[in-house]
Amino acid sequence: MKTISTILAVVCGLALNAPAHADFIDTRWSIVGFNGEAWFINLQTVIGKSQLFNKGYAEGVFYNCDYAGQSSTYTRYENDAFFSNPEFGLFAPLREDMSLSSEALFVHRITCEGDGNPTQRRVIYPFVTNEARKSSWYLFEGGVFSLYAQ
Repeated sequence: MKTISTILAVVCGLALNAPAHADFIDTRWSIVGFNGEAWFINLQTVIGKSQLFNKGYAEGVFYNCDYAGQSSTYTRYENDAFFSNPEFGLFAPLREDMSLSSEALFVHRITCEGDGNPTQRRVIYPFVTNEARKSSWYLFEGGVFSLYAQ
């Protein structure tokens, strides 16, 4: 009995220490495309630029947080559940690319508290990644920006 509980403890310990890649956002993302309707944003000032997330720091064309209380969370969706959710309807034209090599999508909410300054508080949502970890998508205005990990 002691051997079984020891083996179980080792297996659980290994599972808990396995790296979690599903919530991967910390890299520099290049903005490579846009699908939809740009209402006010000038796409020429965004395509080809980048968005960086690195632990508590973020810098880019969509969102900035200079170690001022950045936090993030995500919700995991099976692909069908994500694309049937009306909140994510503008992502539908990108379904094939988003589902490629991935059975799940991760919808991130990234916030910056602003170091106590209400005028510096920021939110980027929904920032979507998949299990392939090389692409992401960001809903902004009437469309979706496509990003690629550098």
